[in-house]
Amino acid sequence: MATNKLETVTPYGDQRETKKGQVTSMFNKIAPYYDFLNRFLSLGIDVWWRKKAIGVLKPYANTHMLDVATGTADLAIEAAETLHPKTVIGMDISANMLKIGDKKIEKKELEKVITLETGDSENLRFDTDQFDTVTAAFGVRNFENLEKGLGEMFRVLKPGGVMMILEFSRPTTFPIKNIFNLYFKYLLPVIGKIRSKDAKAYQYLYESVQVFPDYDQFANILKQLGFQEVEYKPLSFGICTIYLAKK
Repeated sequence: MATNKLETVTPYGDQRETKKGQVTSMFNKIAPYYDFLNRFLSLGIDVWWRKKAIGVLKPYANTHMLDVATGTADLAIEAAETLHPKTVIGMDISANMLKIGDKKIEKKELEKVITLETGDSENLRFDTDQFDTVTAAFGVRNFENLEKGLGEMFRVLKPGGVMMILEFSRPTTFPIKNIFNLYFKYLLPVIGKIRSKDAKAYQYLYESVQVFPDYDQFANILKQLGFQEVEYKPLSFGICTIYLAKK
């Protein structure tokens, strides 16, 4: 099954440490360079991707939101500024990423709306049926156990609530597919190494995308976990995809 294959892809290939531990170490290490490299390597398109992703949530009640694998809080900030919820909790396993996120939130004076905290996406501390909306951007493919993490997101979502996931996917059309593979596999790790001194992190990005169960396969996993009205929308010729589902 694709998710089992996903678990074998780790940032550093260290069999003595879990994927979760390696992902935590990786993001703590590259945190100071993360935002710059996101903008540089995507030519700034990642900002537009997040705007589109949050935009699909406008028709729904988003009073209390949870942003899983929030990183440096870009999606949480976009949600707060666009959807005007009462609360957004952003959670991540990397303390160093959250420190940067806290500074961005303070700069935008959103401290009364957004709260960041360290936590494990596969073992959420929150009550069942707690949130109107649960989101994640470029994070679920890093779960050690994909179904467990998605199941936790389902659990904490209120009945009738909506989940939105923005994640990398594999383009299927020529020549975008070929350009994507060349860029992500060869050029991106070189640029990442020059800036962050960690080529493995950006090599892992390519590898994790290659084994991630995208499009219909991911939608089917969500349905099997109990989500309803599952739909998805590819962006930028399929480089990433928005998934929307209800509980």
